Formats: sequence, structure tokens, C-alpha cells
Amino acid sequence: MAYGIRLHVWGTHALFTRPEMKVERVSYDVMTPSAARGILEAIHWKPAIRWAIDRIHVLHPIRFQSIRRNEVGSKASATLARRAMHRGDLGGVQLLVDEDRQQRASSVLVAPSYVIEAHFDLTPRAGAEDNEGKHLDLFNRRAARGQCFHQPCLGTREFAAHFALIPPGAPLPERDPDTLTVEHGFGTPRDLGFVLWDIDHAAPGRPSLFFRATLRDGVLDVPAPGSPDIRG
Repeated sequence: MAYGIRLHVWGTHALFTRPEMKVERVSYDVMTPSAARGILEAIHWKPAIRWAIDRIHVLHPIRFQSIRRNEVGSKASATLARRAMHRGDLGGVQLLVDEDRQQRASSVLVAPSYVIEAHFDLTPRAGAEDNEGKHLDLFNRRAARGQCFHQPCLGTREFAAHFALIPPGAPLPERDPDTLTVEHGFGTPRDLGFVLWDIDHAAPGRPSLFFRATLRDGVLDVPAPGSPDIRG
């Protein structure tokens, strides 16, 4: 992979929500490709490039924890906000937390740690000034300095993702010995079922795309864009 990158990401918790769970949130066992793409885009993204995730290494044991959080049951209306701006009065825009509070249970991952392997392709929006080397240098420089446009997260905003660039040729971070089990695909590949690949924002209705995920020796291989393994 001529323009591939490797990024170590970790955090205290993660929640890669299964879309089939409508009320109580339950995380996938492993980071989804769309979540990995979001982390890379937080560090460097331009309309001229499109990130593609190649594989995800699981470095820490897959462990879950159930938590309960207080949330509000609705979100601020953009329409009401625009009307308030035009009339210069904020009446009716506010959310009253005490009247709209809901307690939700979530099943989240504890102390997740991954290595993301990815590459990018130039898009039709790339101009004459865009080339692979330029964007690769920009990403590597920003990732090495810890720079990002916004704080990347592990599934949801409250679970911040820390990251560190793995230079070309450098070894991967050491894997936790507790991951060398069948549950993590060692000895026998583990079928994770259908996992969210990404959302097709260009298609009408923005459909969710899935693929059959298998964990082999602690590594999740991700199908390339356009692969027949990706299903709507």
C-alpha cells in the first residue's frame, strides 16, 4: 500500500452502537470501519481525498460494561433556532432538561485499544494542487503532533479517542496476552456477524452498508469500497 498509514487509538470506553438496538445502546465487539474513518478524518480530511479502512487490530481484550446515563429525549430544533435569529427573541428555543430527562442503559467496551490500517484515494474533487504525497505528509505531520480538527471519539462523543502515529517500518504496539484466545479469533476465526461498514451519503435515503465480519488472530479485515462483500 503506497500511501497507507497506521494509527494506534485507545481510550477508557467505546460505544460502536448496533443500529438494530433502538432503545438501549449495545456496542459491537470491535470498532466499525465507519468509526475508524471518523477518527482519521478528525486528523486530516479534505474533499480531495477519501479514506478507506484496510484492517483493524484488536490489542486489548474485548470486555463490556453496563452503564446508565441521563440524556434528554429531544434535540434543539434548527427551524426554531432560525426563526429566533430572525425575530431577535430566544423564546421557545430552550430545552428544559428537568422536563425531558431520560435514563438510558448502554453496554460499552472497556479500555479498548486498536491499530487502524488505512489508505486514501484521491476523489474527482482533487485539484491540480492535490497529490498523494502532499496529503500523506499532512496527515503524518498532524498525527505525529497530536493535531486534530476536533477531538476524535470511540463511537460517541463522550468517549474520547487518544491516538499516536505508528511510523512506517515500526512494530505494532504490543498486544495484551489476554487477547490470545478463541474469542479474539486465535486458533479459530470468530464470526462477528454483520457489522456496519459505513453509510452511503451519496445515495438517496443514505442507506447503511454492512459486511460479514470475521476476527482472525485479533485482526478484522475490512472489504474495500465497491466489494461484493458489502451489502445494503
